[in-house]
Amino acid sequence: MRRRQFISLLGGAILIGPLAAHAQQRGAKIPRVGIIDDAPFWNYFRQGLRDAGYIEGQSIAFEYRTAEGRPDRLAAAAAELARLPVDVIATFGTPASRAAKAATTSIPIVAISIGDPVRAGLVTSLARPGGNVTGNTILGPDLSAKRLQLLKEFIPSVARVAFLWNPDNASNAAMLDELQFAAPALGLTLISVALRSSDDFDRAFAGMMSERPDAFMMTNDPLHQRNIGRIIDFMMQSRLLGIFQRKENVVAGGLMSYGASFPDLFRQGAVYVLKILQGTKPQDLPVQQPVKFELVINLKTAKALGITISESFLLRADEVIE
Repeated sequence: MRRRQFISLLGGAILIGPLAAHAQQRGAKIPRVGIIDDAPFWNYFRQGLRDAGYIEGQSIAFEYRTAEGRPDRLAAAAAELARLPVDVIATFGTPASRAAKAATTSIPIVAISIGDPVRAGLVTSLARPGGNVTGNTILGPDLSAKRLQLLKEFIPSVARVAFLWNPDNASNAAMLDELQFAAPALGLTLISVALRSSDDFDRAFAGMMSERPDAFMMTNDPLHQRNIGRIIDFMMQSRLLGIFQRKENVVAGGLMSYGASFPDLFRQGAVYVLKILQGTKPQDLPVQQPVKFELVINLKTAKALGITISESFLLRADEVIE
Protein backbone atom coordinates (compact mmCIF):
# COMPACT_ATOMS: atom_id res chain seq x y z
CA MET A 1 0.00 0.00 0.00
CA ARG A 2 1.26 3.46 -0.80
CA ARG A 3 1.82 5.50 2.36
CA ARG A 4 3.52 8.62 1.21
CA GLN A 5 4.89 10.00 -2.03
CA PHE A 6 7.91 12.22 -2.27
CA ILE A 7 8.43 14.64 -5.11
CA SER A 8 9.00 12.71 -8.31
CA LEU A 9 12.35 12.90 -10.00
CA LEU A 10 12.49 15.88 -12.29
CA GLY A 11 13.38 14.67 -15.72
CA GLY A 12 11.49 17.26 -17.70
CA ALA A 13 9.25 16.58 -20.64
CA ILE A 14 11.24 15.62 -23.73
CA LEU A 15 9.72 16.28 -27.12
CA ILE A 16 10.71 14.42 -30.24
CA GLY A 17 13.78 16.37 -31.23
CA PRO A 18 15.06 17.21 -34.69
CA LEU A 19 17.53 14.36 -34.52
CA ALA A 20 14.77 11.77 -34.08
CA ALA A 21 12.67 13.28 -36.87
CA HIS A 22 15.65 13.40 -39.22
CA ALA A 23 16.71 9.84 -38.40
CA GLN A 24 13.30 8.53 -39.38
CA GLN A 25 13.81 9.73 -42.93
CA ARG A 26 14.72 6.98 -45.38
CA GLY A 27 18.47 6.30 -45.48
CA ALA A 28 19.40 8.64 -42.64
CA LYS A 29 22.10 7.53 -40.22
CA ILE A 30 20.63 6.87 -36.80
CA PRO A 31 22.56 7.38 -33.56
CA ARG A 32 23.99 4.36 -31.74
CA VAL A 33 24.05 3.98 -27.95
CA GLY A 34 26.37 1.47 -26.34
CA ILE A 35 25.20 -0.53 -23.31
CA ILE A 36 27.35 -2.86 -21.21
CA ASP A 37 25.66 -5.84 -19.52
CA ASP A 38 22.06 -5.52 -20.62
CA ALA A 39 19.49 -6.56 -18.00
CA PRO A 40 15.75 -6.00 -17.36
CA PHE A 41 16.36 -2.75 -15.47
CA TRP A 42 17.61 -1.18 -18.71
CA ASN A 43 13.97 -1.32 -19.86
CA TYR A 44 13.35 1.88 -17.87
CA PHE A 45 16.09 3.54 -19.92
CA ARG A 46 14.75 2.27 -23.24
CA GLN A 47 11.23 3.31 -22.27
CA GLY A 48 12.47 6.81 -21.54
CA LEU A 49 13.87 6.98 -25.07
CA ARG A 50 10.67 5.58 -26.59
CA ASP A 51 8.59 8.14 -24.71
CA ALA A 52 10.67 10.82 -26.42
CA GLY A 53 10.04 9.31 -29.84
CA TYR A 54 13.30 7.42 -30.27
CA ILE A 55 12.30 3.99 -31.58
CA GLU A 56 14.85 1.19 -31.73
CA GLY A 57 15.71 0.33 -35.31
CA GLN A 58 14.03 3.48 -36.64
CA SER A 59 15.51 6.51 -34.92
CA ILE A 60 18.02 4.93 -32.52
CA ALA A 61 20.12 1.77 -32.32
CA PHE A 62 21.71 -0.05 -29.40
CA GLU A 63 25.03 -1.87 -29.30
CA TYR A 64 25.20 -4.40 -26.47
CA ARG A 65 28.31 -5.92 -24.96
CA THR A 66 28.43 -8.47 -22.15
CA ALA A 67 31.01 -8.43 -19.35
CA GLU A 68 29.16 -9.91 -16.32
CA GLY A 69 30.79 -7.26 -14.15
CA ARG A 70 34.28 -8.78 -14.46
CA PRO A 71 36.99 -6.06 -14.59
CA ASP A 72 38.90 -7.59 -17.53
CA ARG A 73 35.74 -8.13 -19.56
CA LEU A 74 34.39 -4.69 -18.69
CA ALA A 75 37.54 -3.16 -20.17
CA ALA A 76 37.21 -5.25 -23.33
CA ALA A 77 33.50 -4.45 -23.73
CA ALA A 78 34.07 -0.72 -23.32
CA ALA A 79 36.98 -0.80 -25.77
CA GLU A 80 34.82 -2.56 -28.37
CA LEU A 81 32.11 0.09 -28.08
CA ALA A 82 34.70 2.84 -28.39
CA ARG A 83 36.17 1.28 -31.54
CA LEU A 84 32.83 1.00 -33.39
CA PRO A 85 32.37 3.85 -32.42
CA VAL A 86 29.01 4.51 -30.78
CA ASP A 87 27.68 8.04 -30.28
CA VAL A 88 27.11 7.64 -26.53
CA ILE A 89 27.97 4.95 -23.99
CA ALA A 90 25.43 4.41 -21.20
CA THR A 91 26.67 2.54 -18.13
CA PHE A 92 25.22 1.23 -14.88
CA GLY A 93 27.38 1.34 -11.78
CA THR A 94 30.92 2.44 -11.04
CA PRO A 95 33.01 -0.44 -12.50
CA ALA A 96 31.42 -0.25 -15.96
CA SER A 97 31.59 3.55 -15.94
CA ARG A 98 35.28 3.56 -15.05
CA ALA A 99 35.96 1.00 -17.78
CA ALA A 100 34.17 3.21 -20.31
CA LYS A 101 36.10 6.29 -19.20
CA ALA A 102 39.38 4.38 -19.55
CA ALA A 103 38.38 3.32 -23.07
CA THR A 104 37.61 6.78 -24.47
CA THR A 105 38.10 10.44 -23.71
CA SER A 106 35.98 11.65 -26.63
CA ILE A 107 32.76 9.59 -26.70
CA PRO A 108 30.20 10.95 -24.21
CA ILE A 109 29.41 8.63 -21.28
CA VAL A 110 26.20 8.73 -19.26
CA ALA A 111 26.89 6.91 -15.98
CA ILE A 112 23.74 5.78 -14.15
CA SER A 113 23.32 5.01 -10.44
CA ILE A 114 26.85 5.81 -9.27
CA GLY A 115 27.53 5.72 -5.54
CA ASP A 116 30.22 8.41 -5.41
CA PRO A 117 31.16 9.76 -8.87
CA VAL A 118 33.85 12.11 -7.52
CA ARG A 119 35.65 9.56 -5.36
CA ALA A 120 35.42 7.04 -8.19
CA GLY A 121 37.32 9.48 -10.41
CA LEU A 122 34.53 9.77 -12.96
CA VAL A 123 33.93 13.51 -12.61
CA THR A 124 35.71 16.51 -11.13
CA SER A 125 32.61 17.61 -9.23
CA LEU A 126 28.86 17.02 -9.39
CA ALA A 127 28.16 20.59 -10.55
CA ARG A 128 31.00 20.69 -13.10
CA PRO A 129 31.74 17.15 -14.27
CA GLY A 130 34.49 18.07 -16.74
CA GLY A 131 35.65 15.60 -19.37
CA ASN A 132 33.30 13.26 -21.21
CA VAL A 133 31.35 11.75 -18.28
CA THR A 134 28.10 12.86 -16.65
CA GLY A 135 25.01 11.05 -15.35
CA ASN A 136 23.45 10.59 -11.94
CA THR A 137 24.30 9.37 -8.45
CA ILE A 138 22.44 7.08 -6.09
CA LEU A 139 24.18 8.79 -3.14
CA GLY A 140 25.40 5.42 -1.86
CA PRO A 141 27.93 6.58 0.75
CA ASP A 142 25.78 9.51 1.89
CA LEU A 143 22.82 7.26 2.72
CA SER A 144 24.80 4.40 4.27
CA ALA A 145 24.60 5.73 7.82
CA LYS A 146 20.88 6.42 7.37
CA ARG A 147 20.26 2.78 6.43
CA LEU A 148 22.24 1.61 9.44
CA GLN A 149 20.18 3.89 11.68
CA LEU A 150 16.92 2.61 10.19
CA LEU A 151 18.02 -0.96 10.78
CA LYS A 152 18.76 -0.19 14.44
CA GLU A 153 15.41 1.57 14.87
CA PHE A 154 13.64 -1.30 13.14
CA ILE A 155 15.14 -3.94 15.44
CA PRO A 156 16.84 -2.34 18.49
CA SER A 157 18.41 -5.67 19.47
CA VAL A 158 20.56 -5.75 16.32
CA ALA A 159 24.23 -5.75 17.30
CA ARG A 160 26.35 -7.25 14.49
CA VAL A 161 25.76 -6.15 10.88
CA ALA A 162 27.41 -7.82 7.87
CA PHE A 163 28.12 -5.57 4.89
CA LEU A 164 28.48 -7.19 1.46
CA TRP A 165 30.60 -5.06 -0.89
CA ASN A 166 32.78 -5.32 -4.01
CA PRO A 167 36.43 -4.25 -3.59
CA ASP A 168 36.59 -3.57 -7.35
CA ASN A 169 33.93 -0.87 -6.96
CA ALA A 170 35.32 2.46 -5.69
CA SER A 171 31.86 3.63 -4.64
CA ASN A 172 31.49 0.50 -2.50
CA ALA A 173 34.76 1.35 -0.77
CA ALA A 174 33.38 4.80 0.06
CA MET A 175 30.28 3.17 1.57
CA LEU A 176 32.44 0.90 3.70
CA ASP A 177 34.31 3.92 5.05
CA GLU A 178 31.06 5.65 6.00
CA LEU A 179 29.67 2.56 7.69
CA GLN A 180 32.85 1.93 9.67
CA PHE A 181 32.56 5.47 10.98
CA ALA A 182 28.83 5.31 11.74
CA ALA A 183 28.52 1.82 13.26
CA PRO A 184 30.26 2.45 16.63
CA ALA A 185 28.13 5.53 17.31
CA LEU A 186 25.03 3.29 17.02
CA GLY A 187 26.53 0.59 19.22
CA LEU A 188 26.95 -1.74 16.24
CA THR A 189 29.76 -3.98 15.06
CA LEU A 190 30.29 -3.92 11.30
CA ILE A 191 31.46 -7.10 9.57
CA SER A 192 33.12 -6.49 6.20
CA VAL A 193 32.30 -9.15 3.58
CA ALA A 194 34.20 -8.64 0.33
CA LEU A 195 32.82 -10.30 -2.80
CA ARG A 196 34.25 -9.47 -6.23
CA SER A 197 33.26 -12.50 -8.34
CA SER A 198 30.21 -14.68 -8.88
CA ASP A 199 32.46 -17.62 -7.94
CA ASP A 200 33.01 -16.17 -4.45
CA PHE A 201 29.51 -16.43 -3.00
CA ASP A 202 29.92 -19.69 -1.09
CA ARG A 203 33.22 -18.53 0.43
CA ALA A 204 31.83 -15.08 1.27
CA PHE A 205 28.68 -16.48 2.88
CA ALA A 206 30.62 -19.01 4.94
CA GLY A 207 33.04 -16.36 6.15
CA MET A 208 30.20 -14.01 6.97
CA MET A 209 28.28 -16.53 9.05
CA SER A 210 31.41 -17.46 11.00
CA GLU A 211 31.28 -13.87 12.36
CA ARG A 212 27.74 -14.44 13.75
CA PRO A 213 25.91 -11.47 12.21
CA ASP A 214 22.27 -10.83 13.09
CA ALA A 215 21.63 -8.36 10.25
CA PHE A 216 22.82 -7.69 6.72
CA MET A 217 23.41 -4.79 4.32
CA MET A 218 24.53 -4.76 0.72
CA THR A 219 25.36 -2.32 -2.05
CA ASN A 220 23.87 -1.61 -5.44
CA ASP A 221 26.91 -3.16 -7.17
CA PRO A 222 25.91 -4.63 -10.57
CA LEU A 223 27.57 -7.99 -9.81
CA HIS A 224 25.61 -8.33 -6.56
CA GLN A 225 22.37 -7.17 -8.16
CA ARG A 226 22.63 -9.81 -10.89
CA ASN A 227 22.77 -12.40 -8.10
CA ILE A 228 20.09 -10.85 -5.87
CA GLY A 229 17.89 -13.96 -5.86
CA ARG A 230 20.76 -16.05 -4.54
CA ILE A 231 21.55 -13.44 -1.89
CA ILE A 232 17.96 -13.12 -0.67
CA ASP A 233 17.53 -16.90 -0.53
CA PHE A 234 20.61 -17.17 1.67
CA MET A 235 19.43 -14.34 3.94
CA MET A 236 16.10 -16.09 4.46
CA GLN A 237 17.69 -19.49 5.12
CA SER A 238 20.07 -17.87 7.61
CA ARG A 239 17.23 -15.77 9.12
CA LEU A 240 19.21 -12.56 8.73
CA LEU A 241 17.47 -9.19 8.73
CA GLY A 242 18.42 -7.31 5.59
CA ILE A 243 18.24 -3.72 4.41
CA PHE A 244 18.80 -2.95 0.74
CA GLN A 245 19.20 0.13 -1.45
CA ARG A 246 16.53 -0.74 -4.00
CA LYS A 247 12.80 -1.28 -3.75
CA GLU A 248 13.11 -4.00 -6.39
CA ASN A 249 15.16 -6.09 -3.94
CA VAL A 250 12.31 -5.92 -1.42
CA VAL A 251 9.76 -6.86 -4.08
CA ALA A 252 12.00 -9.89 -4.74
CA GLY A 253 11.72 -10.93 -1.09
CA GLY A 254 14.15 -8.74 0.84
CA LEU A 255 13.01 -7.33 4.18
CA MET A 256 13.28 -3.56 3.61
CA SER A 257 15.02 -0.92 1.57
CA TYR A 258 15.79 2.77 1.66
CA GLY A 259 17.12 4.68 -1.29
CA ALA A 260 16.52 6.50 -4.52
CA SER A 261 13.97 5.34 -7.08
CA PHE A 262 15.86 3.03 -9.43
CA PRO A 263 13.47 3.42 -12.40
CA ASP A 264 13.75 7.20 -12.09
CA LEU A 265 17.55 7.03 -12.27
CA PHE A 266 17.40 5.10 -15.54
CA ARG A 267 14.76 7.39 -17.03
CA GLN A 268 16.92 10.32 -15.98
CA GLY A 269 19.85 8.68 -17.77
CA ALA A 270 17.75 8.50 -20.94
CA VAL A 271 17.04 12.23 -20.67
CA TYR A 272 20.77 12.95 -20.57
CA VAL A 273 21.49 10.68 -23.54
CA LEU A 274 18.88 12.56 -25.54
CA LYS A 275 20.35 15.92 -24.57
CA ILE A 276 23.79 14.75 -25.69
CA LEU A 277 22.48 13.37 -28.98
CA GLN A 278 20.85 16.74 -29.57
CA GLY A 279 24.14 18.58 -29.10
CA THR A 280 24.71 19.23 -25.38
CA LYS A 281 28.22 18.43 -24.14
CA PRO A 282 28.59 16.10 -21.11
CA GLN A 283 30.63 18.69 -19.22
CA ASP A 284 27.65 21.06 -19.41
CA LEU A 285 25.31 18.57 -17.72
CA PRO A 286 25.70 18.46 -13.91
CA VAL A 287 25.63 15.03 -12.30
CA GLN A 288 22.07 14.78 -11.04
CA GLN A 289 21.17 13.77 -7.51
CA PRO A 290 17.94 11.95 -6.62
CA VAL A 291 15.11 13.91 -5.04
CA LYS A 292 12.88 10.91 -4.36
CA PHE A 293 13.71 8.42 -1.62
CA GLU A 294 11.62 5.42 -0.62
CA LEU A 295 11.38 3.36 2.56
CA VAL A 296 9.84 0.04 1.54
CA ILE A 297 8.99 -2.89 3.83
CA ASN A 298 8.05 -6.44 2.90
CA LEU A 299 5.56 -7.49 5.58
CA LYS A 300 5.38 -11.04 4.23
CA THR A 301 9.13 -11.45 4.66
CA ALA A 302 8.97 -9.97 8.16
CA LYS A 303 6.33 -12.53 9.14
CA ALA A 304 8.40 -15.35 7.65
CA LEU A 305 11.33 -14.22 9.82
CA GLY A 306 9.12 -13.98 12.88
CA ILE A 307 9.51 -10.21 13.18
CA THR A 308 6.80 -7.96 14.58
CA ILE A 309 7.00 -4.42 13.15
CA SER A 310 5.66 -1.55 15.20
CA GLU A 311 2.76 0.40 13.75
CA SER A 312 4.74 3.63 14.10
CA PHE A 313 7.53 2.22 11.91
CA LEU A 314 5.06 0.95 9.32
CA LEU A 315 3.52 4.41 9.12
CA ARG A 316 6.92 5.83 8.16
CA ALA A 317 7.12 3.55 5.14
CA ASP A 318 6.36 4.81 1.65
CA GLU A 319 5.22 1.34 0.66
CA VAL A 320 4.40 -1.84 2.53
CA ILE A 321 4.33 -5.09 0.55
CA GLU A 322 1.84 -7.57 2.00
